[in-house]
Amino acid sequence: IVVFSEEEREQMRKFTNKSYLLDKRSRHHVYLGLIDILLAYCYEICVNEGDKNVESSWNIRKLSATLCWLESFSSIHDVLVSFGRRVLCYPLYRHFELVTRAFNDTVMILQLGKAAVLKCLLDIHKIFMESDPAYILNDLFITDYCIWIQKVKSKKLAALCESLQKTRLSKSHMGLELEELEAAAVLVQEEEKALKAAGTVSKQQLLCSESETSDSEESSSTSSSETEGSDSDEQESSTREDGEINPFQDMLQEERTAPLIDCNGLRQGTNTSAMEVSDGKSKVSLQSTTPAGKLVEELEMQIHSALRLSEQPEGLATAGCISQEQEENPVPQPDRFSEDAAGKGNFLEVSPKPNPLLFLCSTNEDED
Repeated sequence: IVVFSEEEREQMRKFTNKSYLLDKRSRHHVYLGLIDILLAYCYEICVNEGDKNVESSWNIRKLSATLCWLESFSSIHDVLVSFGRRVLCYPLYRHFELVTRAFNDTVMILQLGKAAVLKCLLDIHKIFMESDPAYILNDLFITDYCIWIQKVKSKKLAALCESLQKTRLSKSHMGLELEELEAAAVLVQEEEKALKAAGTVSKQQLLCSESETSDSEESSSTSSSETEGSDSDEQESSTREDGEINPFQDMLQEERTAPLIDCNGLRQGTNTSAMEVSDGKSKVSLQSTTPAGKLVEELEMQIHSALRLSEQPEGLATAGCISQEQEENPVPQPDRFSEDAAGKGNFLEVSPKPNPLLFLCSTNEDED
């Protein structure tokens, strides 16, 4: 049961009582125009959920060709096609489901009878009265519709509702190639999904490759650190060996260059070292840069020379006895030893050559 509010009753009191003389053709156009207006109103209520705003009057008059263009339809199908095309072109929310929803709501309003239709027309009248350019449509259409619908028989509205229910509307009737566009949109969506899937796969492969490269870099860094550690250990060991060899080498260098006095009182640079080598007390001169093979060869040569020098001649032995007698009666002697004033004598001098095995003896061994 449809109940009118006090405001709606006040609206109907302001209307004048009129009678409309319409022929059959004009009556047909009026019924089709009523369906067109109700469809636009149902769209407005569906989109804004009954909350009216400044765009409500624009939506109703723009979606209804009767109000916007003063169109006169010849069939219900033409009304539906016009409304559907306008819904898909003009308003903010454009979708074919909105067309279907408005169509079902209009059928339901017609089934409720002329009281429900009158209530909807009064609401449209109020909306147009609050809009500056739309109030003219009240004078042209809505006021007359509100007066006319009160005198319409309920059987006529029921027949109109049945004919509206029998009418079918599809996307192909719109003439906008909706089915082809939707198929193309589906293909585009599938391509985008395929591209996204390929992108995710490529990202995963890239991440895997990056992880593999990072692992290889870590392994290479660990191996390089190990090699650096081994190199540092080798360097430390070599420095320790050099540190052990260098002082030994300095000691041998001093022994090599320092003049030594044997039992005969002569300055010798190699005899004592050779004797010490024969006694097992000789020291080997080593250089930090000399390889191990050369050191062994040099040591072997010194040992052989020491063995040869250990077997001294008889002249050297007698010279040793004389030196012992002179030590009992010490006489200051210069670095050079001479027996007579003629300048004949035996002497040893350090050779300028770095050969430690150079041994010089006197030329007059028989006279000594």
